[in-house]
Amino acid sequence: MIYLLVFASFLGMEIISNVPTVLHTPLMSGANAISGVVIIGAIILIRKAEPSDFLIMTLGMLAIILAAVNVMGGYTVTDRMLEMFKKKKKAK
Repeated sequence: MIYLLVFASFLGMEIISNVPTVLHTPLMSGANAISGVVIIGAIILIRKAEPSDFLIMTLGMLAIILAAVNVMGGYTVTDRMLEMFKKKKKAK
C-alpha cells in the first residue's frame, strides 16, 4: 500500500506540473468538489462517533475546518482567475 501511495504521489505531481494554465480553473473546481466530499465524510464520522471518543471528534472537526478553508480558498482563487477573462466595461 505504501508503494501505491508513493507511486500515486509522484504520478500526480508529474501530471499536475504539466497542466496548461488555461485548465487551472476547472482543476480548482474539481479540487473544491473533493474537499466537499471530505466535509461530508467528516460529518458522517462525527455523527457515528461515541460522545466520549474525543480523538474521533477532534479529528472530524479538524477535517471539517481544514476542508472548509480549502473550499473557500479554492473558490476565491477561481473567482479571481475568472475575473481576468471578463471584458472590462468602458467608462463614458
